[in-house]
Amino acid sequence: MILKVTTPTHREIVMTRTFDAPRELVFDALTKPELLTRWFGVFGGWSLAMCTVDLRVGGAYRFVWREPDGKQMGMSGVYREVVPPARYAGTESFDDPWYPGEALVTTVLVEQGGRTTVSCTISYGSKAIRDGVLRTPMEHGVAASYDKLAELLASTQESDGSRTGR
Repeated sequence: MILKVTTPTHREIVMTRTFDAPRELVFDALTKPELLTRWFGVFGGWSLAMCTVDLRVGGAYRFVWREPDGKQMGMSGVYREVVPPARYAGTESFDDPWYPGEALVTTVLVEQGGRTTVSCTISYGSKAIRDGVLRTPMEHGVAASYDKLAELLASTQESDGSRTGR
């Protein structure tokens, strides 16, 4: 399964991937700190050193990634919509902005036949900002993170017996 990246409007990037797991499990992996720290941005030596999530409308989240050399990258935002396990949306801004302003990120989960498709729409302030983000390694990072998520989902299902029918 590969990450599909599209640009449906002049300000948006949509990233879509299907996971071989039920929607509730995928939603938990996208929103619970104890699961996020195992896959979200955790590749190439990076770790998710700080992960807080207050999953409610008006609640905040905060992520801080750390490289092996100690360099950090922080991101935070506020949830504007939370409809478990179908969707959530919130703002996104980085401590050291690599694009101006904040973005609105909407994540939608659709399950069919025990597989869940995650579509993440990021809406930026302008076409120039969106195009600048597209020139970064963001797509590679998301693809690598989603590969780690797929591994986590598979191991979680195997350990709880849901794949084997136990």
